Amino acid sequence: MDYGPDEPGDAVSDEMIQMVLDEASSDMLEAVTHARREFSTVRTGRASSSIVEKVTVVAYGVEMRMQELASFSIPEPRQLLVTPHDPANVPAIEKAIVQADLGLTPGNDGRSVRLSFPELTEERRRDLVRMVKGMAEEGKNRMRGLRRGARKDLDDLEGSVSEDDLKWAGKRLDDMIHDFEAEIDKACQSKEDELLEL
Repeated sequence: MDYGPDEPGDAVSDEMIQMVLDEASSDMLEAVTHARREFSTVRTGRASSSIVEKVTVVAYGVEMRMQELASFSIPEPRQLLVTPHDPANVPAIEKAIVQADLGLTPGNDGRSVRLSFPELTEERRRDLVRMVKGMAEEGKNRMRGLRRGARKDLDDLEGSVSEDDLKWAGKRLDDMIHDFEAEIDKACQSKEDELLEL
């Protein structure tokens, strides 16, 4: 049965609008998750395994992520201990950390790689805050692109869904991006506080 465009409560048109909104929501959530992951790679004065977990190590003739090869512990607030499951990988892990250029100098005792996180200077903290704000802006720009794409998908439904439904969906889309942008702002603020904490 074919419903005209003015028929309220058309299940098919409601479903099409919901699909556009669900996809936009899912993509925006992924953008927030990506931004949080980016923030976690920024080194603060405190030891954190997130800075090295994704570093690529050549072990057993293949490239692997460090988190697949080792466990991490923080014996002191400014120290990270990377302990490979196989001690034979200590040199490969040490080399990968040096090549990743993280600003950390690894030391090893034959069984583990020890990383000491130096105190950040005030100037370096400010640089890192600027970098984090740039990452946040990138995340928001990505979301605005997703909103434009979803808006276009909604516009493409014009004629097959009512104008009121399209207006409602557009408002829903705007509310959605504001909520997700607020999530990025919150994560960014939290990272800034962490960086500026003495």
